[in-house]
Amino acid sequence: MLGFLAARQAGVDDPLRLRRAESTRRVLGLKLNPDRDVDRIHGNGINTIDIDSIEGRYMLSGGADGVIVVYDLENFSGKPQYTCKAVCTVGRSSRHVHKFSVETVQWYPYDTGMFVSSSFDKTMKVWDTETLKPAEVFEFEGNVYSHHLSPIARKHSLIAVGTKNPKIQLCDLKSGSRIHVLQGHRAEVLSVRWSPRYEHILATASADSKVKVWDVRRASGSLLTLDQHNGDKSKASSEAVNTAHNGRVNGLSFTGDGLYLLTTGTDDRMRLWNSATGENTLVNYGKVCNESRKRLQFTVSRGCSPEFVFVPCGSSVAVYALHTGELVTMLRGHYNNVDCCEFHPDYQELYSGGKDCNILAWVPVLRASDVEEESNSTNTGAVGQSSVNPAFQDAWSSDED
Repeated sequence: MLGFLAARQAGVDDPLRLRRAESTRRVLGLKLNPDRDVDRIHGNGINTIDIDSIEGRYMLSGGADGVIVVYDLENFSGKPQYTCKAVCTVGRSSRHVHKFSVETVQWYPYDTGMFVSSSFDKTMKVWDTETLKPAEVFEFEGNVYSHHLSPIARKHSLIAVGTKNPKIQLCDLKSGSRIHVLQGHRAEVLSVRWSPRYEHILATASADSKVKVWDVRRASGSLLTLDQHNGDKSKASSEAVNTAHNGRVNGLSFTGDGLYLLTTGTDDRMRLWNSATGENTLVNYGKVCNESRKRLQFTVSRGCSPEFVFVPCGSSVAVYALHTGELVTMLRGHYNNVDCCEFHPDYQELYSGGKDCNILAWVPVLRASDVEEESNSTNTGAVGQSSVNPAFQDAWSSDED
């Protein structure tokens, strides 16, 4: 670490190098923190969580009981031991609450005054955080599995919605209406994600084993259909042509730079794709347990080198190196299946929610040397000031002898 600091100070290294190295060290040191709790509000499993990208302070959670909770992650106590308090709740007593399981919650990317939730009650609601009342309600013909707002869009305010219907719906926040339909899948759409690099690029995953990439400005079909065999017909059976997985594809996540797309399927596989060409990079992550019948919310680190993938795997969270496929560690702490996890890029922390109704905080462990250095500096502070390098000592004398 001192080497990085010296190189940065001398201008030899890019400042980002130090930042990436420290972020990577922190992610590799993630542990379940006994000093940090998250208020237990949900009476049923937690399906989805989201942390706001503006301040990185507020977290949303949606449960199988239809309840939505907003937490404040900030520690105001000044003590290391604290509980992330629930600021407000859309509980069972509210007349606006979702009637069935909440599948996705997401903050509006530019302002925590608004968030969006979707549910198996066939609705998607746009909420005013201040009043906890829906400003807009979109109704669909079938269960809503997933929705997503673009984190970077300036020219559109579209929400992509995946439902039991194979057609992907695009809803416009400005007009409050459904403005476009994307056709191409043959079964329910389990996950949808906008690219964090290009605001018009959308990826969708379906139970028909296919992943499609769309440019929503085009009236015609999808740009790409991802093929696990990269077009090699000899390896693919007639049914497996142009499929991303040999089962339902229920998880999607772009890397932070938008250059790669990760997919998970019920064939217990995770695949990494080049998002520009649609090529399967053939990184082998081994068996990635996936029994979920609906969307699986996994996440990718940001600001590390190399990057890491956090995937719910039974009652644990598996941590993989993104480009090598190496299983780095398993984060164990839940008593039941984990359904969702979210990475906090500001502090390199991870939050995970599961069927045990708990949200757990995984926090980087402080290095032992940091603790020792702190104690040493307090003990030897006075001595350190007096001991000056001999090269800088004043050797001048006024003696004329």
